[in-house]
Amino acid sequence: MLLADFGTSYCKIIDTDYNALPRIIATRELDRTFCADLATGHNAARRSKKSINELTALARGGKQLVNRSDFVLLDCGSRDIKFVRFLEGKVVDMGWNAECGASMGFTIELLSAYYQLDYATIPVPATGFSITCGVLGMSHIFDAVVTGTSETEAVAKFVRGIALNAHRFAHEPENLYLSGGLCDNPLFVASFPCRVIPLGRFVLLDGLRATLLENTSPQ
Repeated sequence: MLLADFGTSYCKIIDTDYNALPRIIATRELDRTFCADLATGHNAARRSKKSINELTALARGGKQLVNRSDFVLLDCGSRDIKFVRFLEGKVVDMGWNAECGASMGFTIELLSAYYQLDYATIPVPATGFSITCGVLGMSHIFDAVVTGTSETEAVAKFVRGIALNAHRFAHEPENLYLSGGLCDNPLFVASFPCRVIPLGRFVLLDGLRATLLENTSPQ
């Protein structure tokens, strides 16, 4: 069975009929005729036989991966941010924000390509910009560079500002489980003012797997 997390920039796909690892495909490169059996994410309803909400997939994936009854899981995507909070094994709070998290992941990736930066080599700055939107926040970078700040430091302050904003959105937990492509960005992960446990890019796929198990379990 084909499972897919249709992200705005990248799609994560796995075929459960084969013992294979998930694949990551740039959304723009995905065949227009591709159709999943079960999917979540951007355009999932249009490109699959059955789809579920991203928050539902995130919660089910988190429950499968995190061996705790109380935790907060934050998903930082290319286009938006969303979180779920578990208490005593049940979801008690959740949120989805495409405004304060607008194009956050996409902007961070775009900046690394434009300025030719390696986020693994950039130290976390002492302060970050006050940012509520990935796109609009880029003006802070340009203003800082004009006044003499290096491009690398300006981008680092931008990334830290994005992380601080995401932390506030998740209601400032002391421990935070992180989902999404930004799990692979060392600067972003280290910029949070709390302990961060990255779960990787396939949490929503794990949520789809859990959905399959629920639907096939004997009643």
